[in-house]
Amino acid sequence: MKRAINTEKIPLLLWTDALEEEAMVQARHLANLECAFHHVAIMADAHVGYGMPIGGVLATVDAVIPNAVGVDIGCGMQAVRTGLAEVSIPQLKRILAALRAAVPLGFKHHRKPRPLEAMPDPGTSERDLPVVAAEFDNARHQIGTLGGGNHFIEIQRGNDGRIWLMIHSGSRNLGYKVAGHYNDLAVQLAQKAGRGAVPKEWQLALLPLASSVGQRYLREMEYCVAFARANRGEMMAVLREIMVEATGCDRFDPPLDVAHNHAAGETHFSRPVWVHRKGATRAFASEYGIIPGCQGSRSYIVRGLGNPQSFMSCSHGAGRVLGRKQAQRVLDLREEIAKLEKSNVLHSLRHRNDLEEAPGAYKNIGEVIANQLDLIEVAVELQPLAVLKG
Repeated sequence: MKRAINTEKIPLLLWTDALEEEAMVQARHLANLECAFHHVAIMADAHVGYGMPIGGVLATVDAVIPNAVGVDIGCGMQAVRTGLAEVSIPQLKRILAALRAAVPLGFKHHRKPRPLEAMPDPGTSERDLPVVAAEFDNARHQIGTLGGGNHFIEIQRGNDGRIWLMIHSGSRNLGYKVAGHYNDLAVQLAQKAGRGAVPKEWQLALLPLASSVGQRYLREMEYCVAFARANRGEMMAVLREIMVEATGCDRFDPPLDVAHNHAAGETHFSRPVWVHRKGATRAFASEYGIIPGCQGSRSYIVRGLGNPQSFMSCSHGAGRVLGRKQAQRVLDLREEIAKLEKSNVLHSLRHRNDLEEAPGAYKNIGEVIANQLDLIEVAVELQPLAVLKG
């Protein structure tokens, strides 16, 4: 832990010295919520988000907060170690071209709905999952699609002597719809409660867990987490087929899959609580996790140390130092391309709009890892060879 702040209702524990003021204000809001438990943990990659800092961990009692999970519910990582020791530049180029043809990127969806068996089973009652039921047919077109922003597919070389495959994606429009619906309901409940409710400007309206709407949110959130995992699995299956055709690879280890936007019922400091991880990864003792870098920088397979101070969590990535629009304004396209080409990475940086995902928009991943060595230990360090972004 880098430092503790004890001026709020409960303490703030931070693993960073570089938290911008707006994100610090958001962290203080979390620490002054009536439902907040014990302390608030701010990870090494934290930066300002909507309501809650991305890279924040919040435990609550008797309440769940949609904006403390975020709009891309279940967003996370999947990594697979292959049997390959090397892959050539021509092979990488063929793999990227095949991926662009096979996996819809950005706002693109499959033209035809994917088979029902590709989707997690929603059960039989639409009353239990009303938003999922309304969006289910659309979601069948979206499963197995990457999305845009910081989502990516990457081929990497590990310091274990193996080639790795990595995918970062989430629940697509389904999670966005669920998040928006239940945040709106939480805001309505706060307006009815009037005095004593969470201030509207905090953007942290809550749902009581004793309420039917709170329980529905949990069910729909958990479905979105399952959908996001299945989404990554669909893309990984496509990538594996392409790898077999391009390289002849005949070995793929079981996938490691972790979500970093969700809430989970856990016990901490002898109390059952709901732990909200918004841009944070579980790091229970001996549990494996994935901490990706930005485009062109290293990524890490890590083992958790089960540190209670972080609610057994760690960072979910490098973390931004520039907002998306800010990066497009201030970064130099030629300089950012030169950084990637110096590292011999086949990349996706082509136009000024792409600068939102340039290396210069992110923190130094090495420093982020160094700031949380009381939370995790590095198992494998991964160097990017080729990256595809939405």
